[in-house]
Amino acid sequence: MKREAATTNGLRRKTHQRLPLLAQAGPVSLWMILFVTLPLLFIIAISLMSRGAFGGVDYRFSLKSYATLFDMIYFKVIMKSLNIAVLTTVSCLILGYPFAYYIARKPADTASRLIMLIMIPFWTNSLMRLNAWMLMFQMNGPVNNLLIRLHVFSNPVKFIYTDWLVFLGLVTNFLPFAVLPMYSSIEKLQDSLLEASADLGAPPVKTFFKVTLPLTFPGIFSAIILTFIPALGTYTVTDMLGGGKVLYIGNIIKNQFGVIRNWPLGSALSVLLLLITALLIFLYTRIARVEDLEVL
Repeated sequence: MKREAATTNGLRRKTHQRLPLLAQAGPVSLWMILFVTLPLLFIIAISLMSRGAFGGVDYRFSLKSYATLFDMIYFKVIMKSLNIAVLTTVSCLILGYPFAYYIARKPADTASRLIMLIMIPFWTNSLMRLNAWMLMFQMNGPVNNLLIRLHVFSNPVKFIYTDWLVFLGLVTNFLPFAVLPMYSSIEKLQDSLLEASADLGAPPVKTFFKVTLPLTFPGIFSAIILTFIPALGTYTVTDMLGGGKVLYIGNIIKNQFGVIRNWPLGSALSVLLLLITALLIFLYTRIARVEDLEVL
């Protein structure tokens, strides 16, 4: 009887200990299942269906949408999107790393103010920021007028509705997403490691490439994920600054679900983005494990 009572009390204690964990994980799990997992599974299922005669979905199994991705027209758009996403990511890293390093080396109160300056533009509507770029780079805008007054060009240059302006909009839009994770990683860098490298006779450049850069690489890779993935799939920036003349994969997906109503092809393109995202996350987890092993 005593053993049974002790066993019962033990089970009750375990149940009471598990209940708070279930109360915390239950709503999150339910949210993830309803609003993440099920929509993703639905998109994957639609990508394996056929397009209806008048648009929408004909629920017959078909791989035609995935075969269409290898069509030269769509293949060129996909490669162009990958190129602009890579270029945007590299530019954000080159511009953001020195800025993140500068902020991380400042006192905490000064660093918080600088971080606030980065976030202030995002308190305004994104459409307002994009419209500001449009007004600045119009044929009779301030940028063209300044270039003509400086005798850089004799006639106004067409900046709007070009890949160059789309690239500029992407860099300015996603630069904070690169700065913040790199700042978090650089801030954790111990000064004693840099001092030890200097005491051993390493010049600052060698210290940066041999000590600073490897130790802050997790933050760099986080910046790559947070910049590359949205830059690859965004369509608002390309729609506004490209004027519908500059097409990327995000615009194609939007048009397939909206105007053209080819939902299976739009779903197949979305699955392609999901696969690229999953690959980057897998690489990040592998790199994180390697970093942990090196620390051990």
